[in-house]
Amino acid sequence: MQNASSKQKKPSRAQKRAGSAAQGASRPSKHGTAHTPNIDPTGPTALGLTRADFLPTTRADMKARGWDQCDFVYICGDAYVDHPSFGAAIITRILQSLGYSVAVIAQPNWHTTQDFMRFGCPRLAFLVTGGNIDSMVAHYTSAKRKRNSDLYSPGGKAGLRPDRAVITYCRKIREAYPDAAIAIGGLEASLRRFAHYDYWDDCVRPSILADSGADLLMYGMGEHQITELAQQLAEGIPISGITGIRGTCYLTDPVNTPWGAVQCPDFAQVSRDRRAYAKATRQQYDQQDEISGKVVIQRHGDKMLVQNPPALSLTQEELDAVYRLPYTRCAHPMYDKQGGVPSIEEVQFSIAHNRGCFGYCNFCSIALHQGRRITCRSEESILEEAKKIIAMPNFKGYIHDVGGPTANFRLPSCKKQATHGMCPGKKCLAPEPCKALQVDHTEYLSILRKLRALPGVKRVFIRSGIRFDYVMADKDDTFFKELVSEHVSGQLKVAPEHVSNVVLDKMGKPHIECYEAFQKRFYEITKSIGKKQYLVPYLMSSHPGSTLAEAVKLSLFLRDHHMHPEQVQDFYPTPGTISTCMYYTELDPYTMEPVYVPKTPQEKAMQRALLQYYLPQNRQIVLSALRQAGRQDLIGTKPGCLVAPDAPAQRGGKSGKPHSSKGGASPRNTKKSTSKKSRRS
Repeated sequence: MQNASSKQKKPSRAQKRAGSAAQGASRPSKHGTAHTPNIDPTGPTALGLTRADFLPTTRADMKARGWDQCDFVYICGDAYVDHPSFGAAIITRILQSLGYSVAVIAQPNWHTTQDFMRFGCPRLAFLVTGGNIDSMVAHYTSAKRKRNSDLYSPGGKAGLRPDRAVITYCRKIREAYPDAAIAIGGLEASLRRFAHYDYWDDCVRPSILADSGADLLMYGMGEHQITELAQQLAEGIPISGITGIRGTCYLTDPVNTPWGAVQCPDFAQVSRDRRAYAKATRQQYDQQDEISGKVVIQRHGDKMLVQNPPALSLTQEELDAVYRLPYTRCAHPMYDKQGGVPSIEEVQFSIAHNRGCFGYCNFCSIALHQGRRITCRSEESILEEAKKIIAMPNFKGYIHDVGGPTANFRLPSCKKQATHGMCPGKKCLAPEPCKALQVDHTEYLSILRKLRALPGVKRVFIRSGIRFDYVMADKDDTFFKELVSEHVSGQLKVAPEHVSNVVLDKMGKPHIECYEAFQKRFYEITKSIGKKQYLVPYLMSSHPGSTLAEAVKLSLFLRDHHMHPEQVQDFYPTPGTISTCMYYTELDPYTMEPVYVPKTPQEKAMQRALLQYYLPQNRQIVLSALRQAGRQDLIGTKPGCLVAPDAPAQRGGKSGKPHSSKGGASPRNTKKSTSKKSRRS
């Protein structure tokens, strides 16, 4: 099943790139100021929508349609939002379009089986997903502290889904209906399909398919998978016999293992041997291309986990058809009295124009979920959706985003991938662009111009993430100029992530010189058009490869560029990424060389504090970090120093007094980050 979000979004930066960049989180308003979502309780009602415009969520809704039994019951860890940024909406609307009866159970009470029996046992199957993001990421910060809100729940209320939602839901279904067919999908299932390191348990867990007791796992963007599965189930094939669908995983007796598969080290091996885990990670990633990818197998006890090759990407015509489905583009009216669902706020007036990302950052889950191939909607499809948005009575003239995992990707990275597949183990853009890279913003620029020209549109913004190195690789800077002049709302958010090339290499990001060139050109263009606009660089602390010395380099970059970020994001070891493999194994899976990994709470706190060295409350921990890094030269009151020394070293000074460096940046400097970017997990 598809999880159309990502880009998983919670107020953690590790989440965005799990799905489309245009999808649901607390973001800056159309004026560029961060704020807490405040949904109009009359939203669906104001649009003239009733329960009948949505799929059934109660038995009464089902009976009102004349159904005695549903073909499918879709169970989701998110609140029910009928918008194409949400995987639940896409999968259920596809099934509806194919003539199947589908009911939705959103955020069921998992303490009993009652909610799971709301519609009885479906004729064909239960479909289960944790929601747009992994439920553990939804619940916990990178410091493993409980979050106090959940943007995918009514009113932003936390605690309405369980930890490890997919596993919990499946076990409750089995308790109620032992013989029911269960298929799982979405981001949580997709990223946990192999044996995987779990940050919260600090151990390797088995495939979620084995843990949940489900019959089949659909990974990636799931339109093709769900269509084939529904057809075969409708033909009377038992789910245990459905083993040939691309983009699916199943468990089987080892004797039935397909020939010619790539075999990873088994669950027992990767649980005790970190080199085996690193080897398995590379094998799994290298087989994720739809052209060159082979079947991948991994033994789990007396069963063999089989991953079929990835599903074929949707054609443009197929993708257009997905976005023509009759979405209400709203949260279900049952949430009106609770204030709606915050995650709909921004995406309600946003457009996703592409899928996939050949940028392939190591901390990002897109390569394992959406894939590296770029698929795009047609210009006609995008304009058609824009007109629907404009016609909504609560539209104020601002299209908040025209994006996706990476907003400015419209072309395949190169021409050969159509026949040979994506190059395994290589980056298209890092550390520098491949010589075969196709760089062209013409089509995207044409779409943006036509959107701006639509009656009723005041501004069209791009917020889901511009790949700045791809912009710099374009010899024609027409797009760059129009981006700055037309599509920035005061701040443009880009993601250099770090400044140390040592760390950037482990991230799979371009070297910092590319960002500095982009930054210089951005301010040149901004000045030439007479505007005051700022770059907001997203930076990450404690990524594998980042020693304290590298963290100090990052703080010096902030000092020299007069930036004082109000929020700092630690690296978050979300399931299934290459960076998480590095975090757990302390090895680079592609070189098997050792990688330094900051793991202790103390060192993580030091690296985080160095990014906010100017805060008085951070002075003592910054002092400790600088001394441990051997950078006492940065302790003092002279220009260029980061913090003042302890009181005994000051002449008449007071310990804890905020330092004001004559040569440094003022904490009141206007070039600062005011919001946190949700990243693809």
